Amino acid sequence: MTYFLPHLPSGWHVDQAILSEEDRVVIIRFGHDWDSQCMKMDEVYSIAEKIKNFAVVYLVDISEVPDFNKHTLAVGSLMILIFFENTARQMYELYDPCTVMFCCRNKHIMIDLGTGNNNKVNWALEDKQEMIDIVEVVFQGARKGRGLVISPKDYSTKYKY
Repeated sequence: MTYFLPHLPSGWHVDQAILSEEDRVVIIRFGHDWDSQCMKMDEVYSIAEKIKNFAVVYLVDISEVPDFNKHTLAVGSLMILIFFENTARQMYELYDPCTVMFCCRNKHIMIDLGTGNNNKVNWALEDKQEMIDIVEVVFQGARKGRGLVISPKDYSTKYKY
């Protein structure tokens, strides 16, 4: 399914995607295209056609994008390695196998999912309607100028023990 969705090949393209959209929510999935969690999440993105009026979905394969992958930098440029490792990875907090972030009007929109991490969704959502509901809440909150929105569903009890 990922071949239908646009991939962003560099950090510059990620910035341009965020800057260029003024009226729609930018949804960016960071992760590896081969990862099972990302594959599940990418199946949910078949909703892209349904939400195209108020959101756009982009994928970033962090193993191929040099700005988010420290292994592709030259060994001789140790200062650049430290710079990218400390800014790009920490700014986007790309420590999970699959990370989804929302932006609108050049602003990161945080979402309270009940998990304690309001910056991103870091697990695979498998229900398309849940994803549509989250995107709608993010869009409505961003339109009102809010930087933090409340999820329509509480995911604090996502794991049942």
